[in-house]
Amino acid sequence: MKLSLLLLSLASAFGVLGSALPDMTDGIQEVKRQATNRLVFAHFMIGIVSDRHTASDYDDDMKRAKSLGIDAFALNIGVDPYTDQQLQLAYQSAAQNGMKVFISFDFNWYNTGQASAIGQKVAQYGSLPAQLMVDGKIFVSSFAGDGLDVAALRSAVGRPIFFAPNFHPEYGTDMSTVDGLLNWMAWPNNGKNKAPTAGANISVADGDRAYVNALQGKAYIAPVSPWFFTHFGPEVSYSKNWVFPGDLLWYDRWNEILALGPRFIEIVTWNDYGESHYIGPLSSQHTDDGASKWVNDMPHNGWLDISKPYIAAFKDGAASVNSYITADELVYWYRPAPRDANCDATDTCMVPANNGSGNYFIGRPDGWQSLQDSVFVVALLKSPATVQVNSGGTIYNYEAPAGASANAIPMHVGVQAFSLSRDGQTFLSGTSLKPIIDGCVCGLYNFNAYDVCCNPVPWYLTPGTFHNYYNHVATDDDASDYLTTNLVATNYNASHDPQPRLYSNGDSNPDKD
Repeated sequence: MKLSLLLLSLASAFGVLGSALPDMTDGIQEVKRQATNRLVFAHFMIGIVSDRHTASDYDDDMKRAKSLGIDAFALNIGVDPYTDQQLQLAYQSAAQNGMKVFISFDFNWYNTGQASAIGQKVAQYGSLPAQLMVDGKIFVSSFAGDGLDVAALRSAVGRPIFFAPNFHPEYGTDMSTVDGLLNWMAWPNNGKNKAPTAGANISVADGDRAYVNALQGKAYIAPVSPWFFTHFGPEVSYSKNWVFPGDLLWYDRWNEILALGPRFIEIVTWNDYGESHYIGPLSSQHTDDGASKWVNDMPHNGWLDISKPYIAAFKDGAASVNSYITADELVYWYRPAPRDANCDATDTCMVPANNGSGNYFIGRPDGWQSLQDSVFVVALLKSPATVQVNSGGTIYNYEAPAGASANAIPMHVGVQAFSLSRDGQTFLSGTSLKPIIDGCVCGLYNFNAYDVCCNPVPWYLTPGTFHNYYNHVATDDDASDYLTTNLVATNYNASHDPQPRLYSNGDSNPDKD
């Protein structure tokens, strides 16, 4: 086929902001840095995988998580009739793939009067080979559950357990009954489970301080999450519609984790598509709880790639990720439309719905103003390189340092294209398959993120091999596929906005509270 190549226009390069990352441990009792016993968990929703029928249906999740350095899945369970079948399959797959798992009891479905039944469930699975053991004890966690009779739970298990639930110190948790605590609030918030406001802005690091100080040296499970958006309307009984600010949270939070150095971290989540904080692949087998309308064609694969060097650095007790970057990568994400796009005429949350939870809002998701209209870019580099972002025909170039750095580029409607070059040679490049539109994807207010990585440039498209490209294009499927999906087509008349904002590893976002 005939292909035409458009030359890339170059804009001026911009420097790195140099302010230091604030000390995230101010006001926190010292966290012991014992790198050898640090563990990384990922929260896994059992409630949406009833369509799995064999242990092999879990294998890809187990292998993929293990390859990133994740040690165990926290298996979130309710009281569904298929729960035991899925737990058995998950435990079997984990054992076959060298992973560990543990049960996280979800108190949206359990109640605090079920301590004995919960203990019996722990005992049922606690002796299986894949069960996570910590300090020689069965590891158990929860989502919520304040007020549970922990003594009755321990008695029902009949074996030592390491109990680290998602209890809340502000509710008066008796710390003598637990071995540690999980903090679920992985997003900046207003203290009332909604996005922050000018008068109420609680950072994730503020939550760290509260938990670590309350725990008085006991184990802290620190949360890490990339995003939060949910948009269930009256079509389901669990209507809810709000966001927490994500933006560069995934990058910022990993750097906070390295500074804090807790014994455990939990990624929120692997596969909760309904709240858009999944980092697992869309191909991970699951049923549709109604979230497909804002999740379809919205991968989060790039966040997986970012996590790998950070997990390695965390386990080693390192203060910086830079020496753990083994290959150049460029990861980008953005929402599919500007935040003020008007979808009132077609959105599914435009009518009243069940709001017993207080989480349902008509129209745009509550907190929508807290999100930037930006394209977010994270560069993981072995040595400095030039990043180019073409957002809807407006081109930005900037110099990214060696190591990890992040950039927030103003969002423009249209095709989004990205490249990395060094010494005048482009070596990573990609044109996103998801343009930004001034409208409504499937008629919805979709505040989910589209997140992927750039691909290496094939050797026959590098300088000095132009003739090789023509020799290959008629017969090489890779060339055709690459040019179809990844060639950066630049508008010759593109404007050049001189305002990219770059935050390098170790530098802070000056706009962040």
